[in-house]
Amino acid sequence: MTKVKKEKPVEEETGGTEKSYEELIASVNAIANPLASRKLSKKLYKCVKKAAKVKQIRRGVKEVQKFINKGEKGIVVFAGDTLPIDVYCHLPIMCEDRNLPYAYVPSKADLGSSAGSKRPTCVIMIKPHDEYKEAYDECLEDVASLPKPV
Repeated sequence: MTKVKKEKPVEEETGGTEKSYEELIASVNAIANPLASRKLSKKLYKCVKKAAKVKQIRRGVKEVQKFINKGEKGIVVFAGDTLPIDVYCHLPIMCEDRNLPYAYVPSKADLGSSAGSKRPTCVIMIKPHDEYKEAYDECLEDVASLPKPV
């Protein structure tokens, strides 16, 4: 008379549900420009992960917008697959007005997980800090060298 628990099917840890960079790019929205390359995306994810460990990130549209208005400096990372676009289409203009470097990465799920969250995140600001200065400076240089949208 005891209940038997059904075992959940275990997906392989070698990327069972992970999509390739090309598949992620296919679902990117129209305003995602400048889009980070595969290599730069990985660097940005690593930098976000390091910044999250020392609590030097701003996560979410509302929080990032508030601190851009306050004049905080950092790199702004947008998720390219966010829909509807109206959620965050005003933020790149704010970044350009304040000379903040910004870039788009293809996946909001990857962006959220790199920040240590279980939920997808559509925008994150990475603040500079001494603990990950090399990674931050490298990302800053690469993001600043990306061509700006017309």
